[in-house]
Amino acid sequence: MIQRSRSKKILLLYVLIFLAFLVFLSVMLLTAIKPRHMPSIYTKESSRAQRGNIISADGFHIATTKKLYKAMVDTRYIDPQKKELFVKLFSIYSGMTPKEIKKRLSRRRGVVVLSYNIPQIQAQYLKKLSFELRRFKVFLALKNPRTSLRSVHGLSIIESGESREYPYGNLLTPIIGYPHKVEDDGYTSIKGVKGLEKRFDADLSARQDGFSRGKRDVNSYIILNKESFTKPKINGLDIKLSIPVNLQIRMEKMLDGIKKELDAQQIMLAIMDATNGKVYAMASSNRYLPKSIRKKDYPSLNSGMIEYSFEPGSVIKPITFSLLLEHKLVNPYDLVNGHNGRFKMGRKIITDEHKFYWLSAENVIVYSSNIGIAQLAQKLSGYEFYNGLLQYGFVQKSTPDLIYEKKGSIPSAKRLENEIYKATCAYGYGMRVNLMQLMRAYSVFNNNGKMVTPQIVESFIDEYSQERKIDPQESIAVLPAATAARMKKILIKTVNKGTGKKAITPGLVIGGKTGTAHIVEKGKYVHEYNTAFMGFANDNKHKFIIGVVVIKPKKNHFAAQTAVPVFKKAVDIMIEEGYLEPNVIK
Repeated sequence: MIQRSRSKKILLLYVLIFLAFLVFLSVMLLTAIKPRHMPSIYTKESSRAQRGNIISADGFHIATTKKLYKAMVDTRYIDPQKKELFVKLFSIYSGMTPKEIKKRLSRRRGVVVLSYNIPQIQAQYLKKLSFELRRFKVFLALKNPRTSLRSVHGLSIIESGESREYPYGNLLTPIIGYPHKVEDDGYTSIKGVKGLEKRFDADLSARQDGFSRGKRDVNSYIILNKESFTKPKINGLDIKLSIPVNLQIRMEKMLDGIKKELDAQQIMLAIMDATNGKVYAMASSNRYLPKSIRKKDYPSLNSGMIEYSFEPGSVIKPITFSLLLEHKLVNPYDLVNGHNGRFKMGRKIITDEHKFYWLSAENVIVYSSNIGIAQLAQKLSGYEFYNGLLQYGFVQKSTPDLIYEKKGSIPSAKRLENEIYKATCAYGYGMRVNLMQLMRAYSVFNNNGKMVTPQIVESFIDEYSQERKIDPQESIAVLPAATAARMKKILIKTVNKGTGKKAITPGLVIGGKTGTAHIVEKGKYVHEYNTAFMGFANDNKHKFIIGVVVIKPKKNHFAAQTAVPVFKKAVDIMIEEGYLEPNVIK
């Protein structure tokens, strides 16, 4: 009996051992086949490419992009005993006040965004802080109720977007334009809306985001070795302009002062190399801060250089006269009847500010006679006049570097057969132009009869600082060189003896033409004016076209007292900055 009882006990023991072994094997098998929530030994880091910069001719960044980061923390993981330490350190590294940090931490239990707009350099410091906070065990290791595994969620610094910065404030606005923000899966990117920002948006925009993939170290940073893979980021192209910052700043300040003196609505100024179209300044008295546009800035958002079309007045007279010379329909020394300042053509009465009985054909330009040019223009056929204005680039795009251009209007060839339309168009009424079209047209007189195209963007610069120059557009032959030379002499005489005397600068070759025109509002001419002066300033090495438009000056409505002084001050600044060197014997 005792032997049998012992055998049963031994058998029971073996059975229990066997069952225990089966349980052990089952557990091991289950553990082996069950998905485990273990952290991966691999990690991936991504980096967003950013928008390119707009750079001045002298190397200053006029528009640039700044990366922004956001700081997040899960309040459940902060050790209550070390919360004060966390607040103090984050305050030091972020610049936020402790009071503000505590307020944000108290808003909710869980993930809290402490800041959305952290600059890149500050973000690097905060990433280091995040590592140190882990090292000092500021964050607790909590069990995940789903996986039963413990983990630590500390301070996270995540790239959240980019911000467009304009270090020189309102410099070169509205030419440079402005951007707006676009949200893309939680990331804020930038798109151009107006000006250069819009025209070259595709070139400025980021080309390719980068990322790295590979094994991670204990701090979850990627280990870059032969087993890792990296796709480089490719930023947008930088755009280099032909406009230097210092010259542009001085021109803008000068316009600001004269605008106040004249009580004008706006003054615009452009300076261009007459031989290749390179633009040195495009200044307006009406500017805005691209990052802080206010309601009162709305009228200034459009680039008046190309988006403000107006009846040009007498600055068109040299163009009309050049067409007469080209077709050999007039001799500069022919006599023209000035009718003592009042002349009736059909039903229209044409008047002159200065009364003349007789004057030479070229003096019609020098002394700006409406009556004289109205009579001379009758020698042109409607087709000759219309085709000539087209050759000068009117009703055509003036520059490829800007968009939303208002190309203006000219009467049709058929309408220009009418003596009244022919007369009024001859002195700049019944047609509309913009400043850059006039700049382009006047280059003909200072460039041996060839017309150049204004060029604002000089080159593109890629990720590796490789610069790709943009060749100037080919010049267009408009006048024979001899005709252009004759017109140049007439415009020089206009400055020395006629309406442009205030533009005289000793030691420089100065020529140009004034223009004053009534403004049309709601289909009627009102007692307000635009004034203009289109001219050139040359030394022994340089040839510049300089154009000025003054919109609605209240103190004086004559171009000789408004636009011409702006031209003269612009020339003086160019001399001071070394762009012009007068040939003066000292």
